[in-house]
Amino acid sequence: MAPAAAFRWCAAVLALMLCLLVSPSTAIYCDEDDCYDLLGVSQHANASEIKKAYYKLSLKYHPDKNPEPESRQLFVKIANAYEILKDEATREQYDYAIAHPEEVFYNTARYYRAYYGHKTDPRAVLVGLLLILSAFQYLNQWTRYNQAVEMVKKTPAYKNRLRALELERSGGTTNKKKTNRQPNKKIEEDVGQELELQIKGAEKPSIWDLVGLRFVLLPYSIGKLLLWTACWFWRYKVVKAPYSWEDASYLTQRSLGVPFDAWRNIDDSTKEDLVHRRLWEKSNLESYLSETRKESKRRR
Repeated sequence: MAPAAAFRWCAAVLALMLCLLVSPSTAIYCDEDDCYDLLGVSQHANASEIKKAYYKLSLKYHPDKNPEPESRQLFVKIANAYEILKDEATREQYDYAIAHPEEVFYNTARYYRAYYGHKTDPRAVLVGLLLILSAFQYLNQWTRYNQAVEMVKKTPAYKNRLRALELERSGGTTNKKKTNRQPNKKIEEDVGQELELQIKGAEKPSIWDLVGLRFVLLPYSIGKLLLWTACWFWRYKVVKAPYSWEDASYLTQRSLGVPFDAWRNIDDSTKEDLVHRRLWEKSNLESYLSETRKESKRRR
């Protein structure tokens, strides 16, 4: 299944689940019935009256005492209504849902938290949430990447590069006869796969960027960051050593506020010029920004 189609399918499933959730708040307790009506008591009945009504109905509709087919289903409903009304907390939630039927999501959340919260391992919930988020993140990245690739393939620069590689592969000759149109298309597909597209803002998806994997590796990442910070402090604050090329490049990138992907796509000569300017020093940065603004005004 294509990433875009899978993403649309997941969105449709979520929309369907949302529609299922948007139902009367009381329906999640006793389906379409009223819990009080099932027991034959009023909403103001006390615990003793509710218990007495349940025992009376259970003797009447218990499957062992009533062989009618409908009795089993009715007994299950009565038992469920009693389980809800005998507990003060769940009864209070049910009464609130009756009084505030418009608060669908709040009432639904209270219900599932009361009935399933203590039965669910928080670690399982966390793992499931991370897996779902990672899946949506991966599908979204693939969708963005494929859309960006299709846009790049329509640009003249890509077509010229593709044509040059095709000429190189065919020995500098091309055949425009209709009979050779299909082989040329095959060559185009093969050559297109060899091209390394540098697409800003839509890099090829990687599992190392997924939120789930990053969360698992969080302790390692924190430890690595602390070690890097300690080494940086010792080397450049205590020993006063000169900055290495990598560290000077990092300081330049951070001073200019350039994202890492954008900085990586800058040509080496421009990077070298920027690093030699020592832009991490405030005076040099202000001077460089002033020159940039003047150059921009001159070009206008």
